[in-house]
Formats: sequence, C-alpha cells, structure tokens
Amino acid sequence: MSEDLDHNFQRVVRLAEAAGLPAVSIGTCYGTPALLVKDKSFVRMKDSDTLVVMCSLEEKEMLLELDPRLYFETDHYKAWPAMLVRLSAIDDASLTGRLVAAWREKAPKRLAASFADRS
Repeated sequence: MSEDLDHNFQRVVRLAEAAGLPAVSIGTCYGTPALLVKDKSFVRMKDSDTLVVMCSLEEKEMLLELDPRLYFETDHYKAWPAMLVRLSAIDDASLTGRLVAAWREKAPKRLAASFADRS
C-alpha cells in the first residue's frame, strides 16, 4: 500500500471509529482497503485520494449536483449506488457524515436500527 493511500485510509478508519459505527471491520474490496459492516463493503479506497462510498442513487444524484468539488463519478459508476469522494477536498465532519450514511446503506436493518436508537 502506498504511503498516501495508507495515510488517507487511516483517516477513514479513525473517523468511522470516532462515529461509533458498530460491527465494522477492515478488509479489502477489489484489491483495495475497505471498511465492511457484517462482511459487506460500505466504503473502499479507489486510489490514494479517492474513496468509493456506497449511497442510494437519489442521494448520489443530489450530492453530485450539490458539490462536484467533493463528489464525482466516472463512467464505471454511472447507474451504480456508489459515488467517488475526493479525500483531499472533504473535511472530517462531511466525511464522517458520508461514512455513517454509507454504513446505514449496507448494515443489516436491525443493526442500523440499534445504532439509530443510540444516536
């Protein structure tokens, strides 16, 4: 793993831990570092500055339009419930919000409900 990729992934891990997301583990997805909830990937590194974040298509469309400086997609991700995030451009609070939203997309319903009850 490159030093920049490792450094940026550690930021993602630190923010997910600080958010208190339950049942999160570190793994790989498509050969890159990823965070998983119950063995389902909810975010993964695409490259040293790009995070793939799972989201609903509606949320993706809104965010891509709202802030293209932070959120974007390539042809590969069109019509897929995931968007790309520029890690060098996003602040920790916004990234934490994306991590929580992505976790909710992939977490089993009961686990997501129990997290919502604690929040």
